[in-house]
Amino acid sequence: MRHFFQVSLRKARSSVVCLLGVFLGLLLTPLFHAQAATASTRVSKVYSGKASVSKAKKSVQVSKRRVARKTQLARATPSAGQLAGLQATPDELKLKSSAALVVDQQTNEVLYSKNDKAVLPIASLTKLMTGLLVDEAKLPLDEQIAITQDDVDTEKGSSSRLRVGSVLTRGELMHLALMASENRAAHALGRTYPGGLSSFVVAMNSKARELGMKDTVYVEPTGLSSNNKSSAQDLAKLVDVASRYPLLRELSTSPSFEVAVGHRSVQFNNTNRLVKNPSWDIGLQKTGYIAEAGRCLVMQTRIAGRNLIMVFLDSAGKLTRIADAQRVRRWLEAAGGTAQIQPSAPTPAT
Repeated sequence: MRHFFQVSLRKARSSVVCLLGVFLGLLLTPLFHAQAATASTRVSKVYSGKASVSKAKKSVQVSKRRVARKTQLARATPSAGQLAGLQATPDELKLKSSAALVVDQQTNEVLYSKNDKAVLPIASLTKLMTGLLVDEAKLPLDEQIAITQDDVDTEKGSSSRLRVGSVLTRGELMHLALMASENRAAHALGRTYPGGLSSFVVAMNSKARELGMKDTVYVEPTGLSSNNKSSAQDLAKLVDVASRYPLLRELSTSPSFEVAVGHRSVQFNNTNRLVKNPSWDIGLQKTGYIAEAGRCLVMQTRIAGRNLIMVFLDSAGKLTRIADAQRVRRWLEAAGGTAQIQPSAPTPAT
């Protein structure tokens, strides 16, 4: 009998253990499934993250390739000055610009000139006339203007950080056009001029005639078209007048400017690095570049006690227009501001 009870007790204990095992299994199974699901999610996120990074890297690589192709195309496209042989014109300072002019703003004395009558594409130097007309028209600077599809560049296919639908004030558009050479901003300024874009272009050419810019032609307000043309002599007249407008002086020499574009803030910087150089006293400036025009620069500045107007057109390299300005400045300072070089041999207008 004792043996019977011992066997029964063992069986009972075994049954209890089995029941406990089943019970614990039922309790722990959901936990194991949850942990497995969490691990699977983590793995999925890791791979998803890697895929996103991979896509981002590919996007950057594609953008870099596009920029490289555009750069190669620009380098392969000779400028109007190169085609006319103007960059080969010898000059005492060995400037890299095809055309140059330095004038005393008070006396109109020509201190330096090189092919100053040559008519060349002027790229974004155009925006100086755009800003002048908007300022003279006294249009409300706080008026809200939306960037539209009409403002997108179809001439050169250039990009912009001002997306279609972005809304800025006219004053902000002026600031970006003159400081950062923003093409959509400049186009929007012309498009919203009384009478529209066609009336604005007419006004640009009328103002050029009024200022005595007889060799200057404008076809649009940004400078993306190579049909916007002028000479160093004409541009010196424009800089002289524009430098007398406080708003144009302030906006064109601003080092940087931040605007709200949609739900984000975007910072734009001046295209002329000299405005951040404390050794330069620049009252007004504008840069320009398209392949046909080369690198261009106009400035009103004070050197060796004289207010000067500088014009450099079709400079060969990315930094050479700045180097040309610095070369002229060193030459003037070395001579105590009294230096003067006779104009180079006249070059037929192109």
